[in-house]
Amino acid sequence: MKLPAAVQLLLSSMIMFSLVELAQAAPPSPVATDPAYHRLDFWLGDWEVYTVGANQRDGHDRVEKVLNGAAIIEHWSDANGTEGKSWFYYYRPEKRWKQIWVTDGGLVKEKALVEEFPDGGVRFRGEIPLRDGTKILDQTTLTPLPEGKVHQVIELSKDGGKTWITAFDAVYTHGSKP
Repeated sequence: MKLPAAVQLLLSSMIMFSLVELAQAAPPSPVATDPAYHRLDFWLGDWEVYTVGANQRDGHDRVEKVLNGAAIIEHWSDANGTEGKSWFYYYRPEKRWKQIWVTDGGLVKEKALVEEFPDGGVRFRGEIPLRDGTKILDQTTLTPLPEGKVHQVIELSKDGGKTWITAFDAVYTHGSKP
């Protein structure tokens, strides 16, 4: 049975207004309201990266929120042109951030947030599998500094975390946040 055009228009209008009301009544996204999704905001920006104590430029890093703030992507390029990308995402079931890092040379690392510091810093830790079947612990500590800078230290441990060797120690300086 075909309804008259006026009735079809009325029904269409009622459905459209009902959908608008439902959308307005829907609870806000957890990405917008949960402070956990903002834990790494201090690291967002367009950065020039310098080795601590050497005043040597290591590279350029751009760190930005994507997917409406549900994830962060890092675009790294070192002074020699080598590139790497990281995806950081907040994994709600574990209530912590995770990271996947991939370089143009094929290195892949996965880390998870293991520690949060009173100064606003965070520490991620994971394992790097080696060709001989052994694994090295790999941890990154990011610490916000005065003047909007960030200190990053990457450390490696071959003995299960008893001792750590600093592999990267740099300060991130930026002009403007994205």
